[in-house]
Amino acid sequence: MIKEITDTESLLKEFEAKIDSEIKIEPRDWMPEEYRAHLIRQISQHAHSEVIGMQPEGNWISRAPSLRSKKILLAKIQDEGGHGLYLYSAAETLGVSRDEFIQWLHQGKAKYSSVFNYPTLNWADIGAIGWLVDGAAITNQVSLQRTSYGPYARAMVRICKEESFHQRQGYEIMWRMMEGTKEQKAMAQDALNRWWWPALMMFGPHDNDSPRTSLAMKWKIKRETNDNLRQKFIDKTIPQAELIGLKIPDAALTLNADGTYSHGEINWEEFNQVIKGNGPCNQQRLEHHIRAHEEGEWVRKTAEVAAIKHKKK
Repeated sequence: MIKEITDTESLLKEFEAKIDSEIKIEPRDWMPEEYRAHLIRQISQHAHSEVIGMQPEGNWISRAPSLRSKKILLAKIQDEGGHGLYLYSAAETLGVSRDEFIQWLHQGKAKYSSVFNYPTLNWADIGAIGWLVDGAAITNQVSLQRTSYGPYARAMVRICKEESFHQRQGYEIMWRMMEGTKEQKAMAQDALNRWWWPALMMFGPHDNDSPRTSLAMKWKIKRETNDNLRQKFIDKTIPQAELIGLKIPDAALTLNADGTYSHGEINWEEFNQVIKGNGPCNQQRLEHHIRAHEEGEWVRKTAEVAAIKHKKK
């Protein structure tokens, strides 16, 4: 028993030395169970978010205002599906199968980003999602390119490049609407009003209220805290809004002498309610995913049979 403890301590020291030296942890390397569990939760939640996030936008493919808009939206939704696949593949290297990840999602044991439980009421919402939601995502994901787990970091490189396109696509929609009619300008402002606060919630609770943050920072799974990332997003997004004539829906917003912004308090009760499954579209999103998964079972089985036949040749 003493030898076993000593061996574990030695392995932990070697693991932490790699982390401190910026050497990536790879799937076959020894890692503490807490590190593995944190990654399983974080990467699978990230993957679920990419896939569930296709739903609010997919609802507008047939109603896009132009052929160009439709092509861009289709490309974006396809990208999100690809991001989910990259991330499920990275998560599988931790010893959990994709089927298990999806089962946990359907059983309510796994979460996805709360922002996708809000409805898309009109075309301006597609702009707000691209600009704000993907903008918040890329703020977080740029630092994840340097996360300590190799497969996750490598997946994030391509994802960040594509998310950058998504953010610009959303901003273009908002910019064009703000150059349009009075009604279009009102739609753009209304979309910003509804999506601003959910976008800020995407970064998670304040650092003091986030029990996993300290360990994630210590092991460099996360490279920046929730509050720092949220502040970066706010500071870069407000000038973008002002440039096209949009007003941030925060009466407490103040420009500081150093160029940063102080903002009002987020409604954390709303955030917690959505996380618990009480958001406007929680049930709809999950039921849609379960139905699509069940209806697609024949495709997966056909692919498995084809793969077996190909192996035998």
